[in-house]
Amino acid sequence: MSENYVTIKENGQHELLIKKSQFICTLTRVTSKEAADDFIAATKKANPKANHNCFAYLIGENDQIQRESDDGEPSGTAGIPILEVLKRVGVHNVAAVVTRYFGGIKLGAGGLIRAYSNATSTALDSVGLVNRIMQTALLTTINYANFEKLSYFLQQQQITVADTAYAESVTVTLMVTDSAIEKMQTLITDFLSGQVTFKLGNQQYNDVPISFEAAKELTSTP
Repeated sequence: MSENYVTIKENGQHELLIKKSQFICTLTRVTSKEAADDFIAATKKANPKANHNCFAYLIGENDQIQRESDDGEPSGTAGIPILEVLKRVGVHNVAAVVTRYFGGIKLGAGGLIRAYSNATSTALDSVGLVNRIMQTALLTTINYANFEKLSYFLQQQQITVADTAYAESVTVTLMVTDSAIEKMQTLITDFLSGQVTFKLGNQQYNDVPISFEAAKELTSTP
């Protein structure tokens, strides 16, 4: 995956009742076709009496793995609408299954498209979105006399502290994107008049909550 990408905050489920039909959208993070297919199979197994378990997923930095299925609904009324919502919102590495329990009232092609689209979009809204940002641990070591001073500086700059270790000196771990490491080191060094040492640690993804609007802006940015 790229350094940053948008996905769902957590796996989850949301239900809509439309003209007596029950639409249950279940969402999960996936990183492979096999994981997505296993999730779909498990959802179908959990809903043996459902009329349909329609689904879509997209995986990869450029969504190069995509699949959708109407699972018995009229062609183009379920799987594609689910997939299009995932694309429009801009999430990656996500699989969605919309389970339908038929309530006796036919919705027609247009009604089905709206129903499956709405089930997916409301589920995404319910579970929430995050921007997964690849960051590097910046281990910032200072003497005890500068600890409160650094803490105040980080608070004023709204920089989150991932960990603090106390030994002969204090090591404050900050999570920083690669493009900001040099700037962060310069800011802290200048602020503490050079009384600081740095060491780079491991890289990891960190999830930052993001709104639908912000996610769409990130998706539309070249």
